[in-house]
Amino acid sequence: MAKPHVNDRGFIRCPCNRCINNAQHQLEVLETHIHRFGFMSDYNEWIYHGENVNAASSSNVPQPNSGVHERDEMFEVLEDIISNDVEVDQLGSQSSNVQYDDLFTTLNSELYPGVSSFSSLNFLVKLMHLKVMNKWTNKSFDELLKLLKLAFPKIDLVESHYEAKRLMTKMGLGYQSIHNSMSKTCPVCSESRWKMQEGRRTGKNVPHKVLRYFPLAPRLKRLFATSKTAKLMRWHQAGKSTDDNVMRHPVDGRAWKDFDRKHPEFADDVRNVRLGLAADGFNPFNNMSISYSMWPVVLTTYNLPPWLCMKPEYLMLSLLIPGPQSPGKDMDVFLRPLIEELKELWENGIDTRDAGNDRKVFKMRAALLWTVNDFPARSSLSGWSGQGYKACPTCNEDTPSMRVIGKTAYFGHRRFLPSTHRWRSNLDFDGRTERKRPPRMFSSVDIMDQLRRVKTSIPGKHPNYGGVKRKRGDDELNWRKKSIFYELPYWAEIELKHNLDVMHIEKNICNSLLGTLMGDPHKSKDTDNARRDLQHLGIRSELHLYEDGNKLMKPAAKYTFSEANRRKFCRFVRSVKFPDGFAGNLSKNVAHNDSRIVGLKSHDCHVIMQRLLPVGCRSLVNKTISSTIIELSFFDIMIHLILHLPEEAILGGPVYMRWMYPFERYLKRLKDYVRNAAKPEGSISEGYVVDEALTFCSRYFDDIETRFNRPDRNDDGIHRTSRLFVFESQCKPMGKQSQVYVEKNVRDRAEFYILNNSPEIETYLNQHKQELQLRGCLNPDEAHRNEFADWFFEKIYAMNKVHAPEVTHELLSLASKSNIFVSSYPACIVNGVRFVTHARDVRLKTQNSGVSVPGTENEIFYGQLQQILEFSYLNDFSVVLFKCKWFRCDSRRMVTENNITSINITSESYKDDQFILASQAQQVFYVEDPSRGPNWRVVQHVNHRSIWDITEDGMSDIDLLQDNSSLNFTLFVDLGNLPQINLQRNDGDVIPIVQPFTTVSQHVNKTASFLNDDDEDDVSEEDDETVEESADEETDEGNDDVDTEEYDDDRSYHTSDSD
Repeated sequence: MAKPHVNDRGFIRCPCNRCINNAQHQLEVLETHIHRFGFMSDYNEWIYHGENVNAASSSNVPQPNSGVHERDEMFEVLEDIISNDVEVDQLGSQSSNVQYDDLFTTLNSELYPGVSSFSSLNFLVKLMHLKVMNKWTNKSFDELLKLLKLAFPKIDLVESHYEAKRLMTKMGLGYQSIHNSMSKTCPVCSESRWKMQEGRRTGKNVPHKVLRYFPLAPRLKRLFATSKTAKLMRWHQAGKSTDDNVMRHPVDGRAWKDFDRKHPEFADDVRNVRLGLAADGFNPFNNMSISYSMWPVVLTTYNLPPWLCMKPEYLMLSLLIPGPQSPGKDMDVFLRPLIEELKELWENGIDTRDAGNDRKVFKMRAALLWTVNDFPARSSLSGWSGQGYKACPTCNEDTPSMRVIGKTAYFGHRRFLPSTHRWRSNLDFDGRTERKRPPRMFSSVDIMDQLRRVKTSIPGKHPNYGGVKRKRGDDELNWRKKSIFYELPYWAEIELKHNLDVMHIEKNICNSLLGTLMGDPHKSKDTDNARRDLQHLGIRSELHLYEDGNKLMKPAAKYTFSEANRRKFCRFVRSVKFPDGFAGNLSKNVAHNDSRIVGLKSHDCHVIMQRLLPVGCRSLVNKTISSTIIELSFFDIMIHLILHLPEEAILGGPVYMRWMYPFERYLKRLKDYVRNAAKPEGSISEGYVVDEALTFCSRYFDDIETRFNRPDRNDDGIHRTSRLFVFESQCKPMGKQSQVYVEKNVRDRAEFYILNNSPEIETYLNQHKQELQLRGCLNPDEAHRNEFADWFFEKIYAMNKVHAPEVTHELLSLASKSNIFVSSYPACIVNGVRFVTHARDVRLKTQNSGVSVPGTENEIFYGQLQQILEFSYLNDFSVVLFKCKWFRCDSRRMVTENNITSINITSESYKDDQFILASQAQQVFYVEDPSRGPNWRVVQHVNHRSIWDITEDGMSDIDLLQDNSSLNFTLFVDLGNLPQINLQRNDGDVIPIVQPFTTVSQHVNKTASFLNDDDEDDVSEEDDETVEESADEETDEGNDDVDTEEYDDDRSYHTSDSD
């Protein structure tokens, strides 16, 4: 009877006991509600569902219930959870809904007799949310529940955290525990499925390994379950850049566009999901001496805007591969359930309700775009070994490499230069000219042809089966296996399958580079064997080892710091102060005697490479070396991989959405879930499911602080709206307020600046200028500055007397001038950026007083913030101005070299024009310039995290700021004009080698053993076994300290201590 009476959107009033005809739903949801809540007992005349009754007799129609929980957010939460389950809506059976019985029972019960604002479920969810947000322990939560029970005996609340967690789990999406084998014995090696003790099972059956799998489809459906995220899943289509020269999201990369071109039926529906996968090992224990490696597999959704898709609230745990050993080459065994679901989502899709489109059902499909991993994990996932002569997965069989003492070196990179470049004929690199072309670009057809030659290997570590070491054949190249990802129908055609992780590459290069420059014996690449390699190759004779009596001497190289310069560089790093939230305090990493830099984390290396090293080493090493920092012994595989990063940026888009930083930080969150050290995998799984449910619920809460509504560290608050730009300046003063008297001439200049920067009164400004011209004023600009404020005051008050409609109370306040007393503050937050006056800044560990402002002719002015002044006007309006010391920016006092701008801070200009609006300021910070003297500073611009230059609807064409800022300038170096230099330092430093003495001639006679003349030779059988063993066992055994957000990646791929 009711079906013909749905509205044009397919909705109809719901007559269940909860909605009582106040809410409208689709028929499927209505059926579920009636089954769940029952039919209204007093709804006898169906006036909303087709029964024709006189409106006057409708007094028996029940009115909205103003009683219990009528505005409870949990009603909406559960409704979205249930309505998105298409099977429940269609079946409406008792068995389909039994999982929600306890939730509805708790939802319909009062928290306390007479309290209608909270249901028991609402209060419990918010209490659990506070526990998670503030990191309460389970015991403290139990004690709080006991206290509440004691204080309010009639309160309807669970007894313990365990019961609360069980209830929350029912709103979560759960997980599956999968044993390695579903039979009693392994089908390959016949080993028992269960752990054995002395050849027998004892007590309860305990499987060898349990894989936790978190199904993907329900989690993707939940993103469409609420309108709060359903619209965001279309952002990649609406927000993509319209400028071919701008990339702000992977949708702007060539790989995404190529995928759409090859699969137009998938690209037609913008709701189809694009995924990225990351896998890495970590140690779940705080005691890092315990060797344990657990491997989470995490997925991210690239449909979302760039400021959301890498946030932890939107990352999805898909697999939890148990420890204590890393899976290594057996990774594919554990990926099987995920791959099967990805195949199903690609081929058939799944019915999903779209809350952003009237809850209509559509067929959602999903595709995996690429993986993001460090280099060892990349080898496990891709099947291409990251060791040996052909370690580079991009260069493939054309990897330029050669054998040197104790390791494989990757150089011969002159082949990447233009064919006419003069360095190709230079003999100082390796004693030979370079005539080879750059490595080939291998197509998907070439890769598949190579994989067809790879022999099928049995997974596992059983000594008689998969654990057997196998020597690869020459035709297999560096392939160890055909990855399970190739079972995905589209995988072979993807241009960018596995991303090179910039985070780990940058960290390894920074450690090698700093270690060499600083002469660190543990991290330097300028080793004794590296010097012998130079001698074997017959190059750089000034750096060869030589004998001095019974000692073997090592000349000091120009690419290393002398002891004095090493201390200068350390003092330079110690002196640097960054803006608030930009980077860590690097002065803590400098040894107390200024001799070395220790304990650098991944982001510290990022900042040093991008910001400090180009500046700090300019005066400490030869100019040619500081521009290139190139030397033969640096070329391990990490240095080689940077050659391919630009191409991957073109394919994949912005690097901050394809590196490991967000995933490494996510591992720290997973580590915090561990409460039972005996069962870390189980603790993480249970904690994740509960946290996942709480995160979903928190999207609906407005009355408590959640992950989605909590203010940023530098939140500038809520601002009043105004018709005048100067009164809308977004600024939040901080610190102690003080009233200061500003001299009349200074206040006049400040007020004129405010008026002159009010676009709404531009008509009055032009009118006054015209009057001055008619008067024949000799100096109209000065007269305009001195007279306009009084003229404008008289003009507006005269118009106000005749009630001119254009005179608003805001315009009247602006014309009335400011209060004679001005409020002064030591700090403020404007547009999400913290600024501090220079007087206060010198006492802090951070630097927030640097400002810049663009000029009218594309020039940039730099200065220091001296005062933050708030000028008060009538009707409680105010304007915040920055009074700054501006540096002179002429060609003598501001020099730009290699896009590094240095400025002299002793010269001041614009002393009569020191003010700017707070909202006009852009933050910079200054770093000492050792190459120019104590009065010079290098200007560093700041791209702040979480600040995006893009409108809310995502349709702006303006390029956005990256979430993790990178270098703001590019070093341009003309390699063709660099002179040939002698690399031996002339300061007299000679380093004696402390080791068993071996004459140089004994090593020179072995030259033929270390040279690989044609790049086509393969490693010897012994070398191949060593490389294969190292790759199979994986050097990542879980000793990564994720407490620091990124682990120290010294796992590397080197085969000797000489590295």
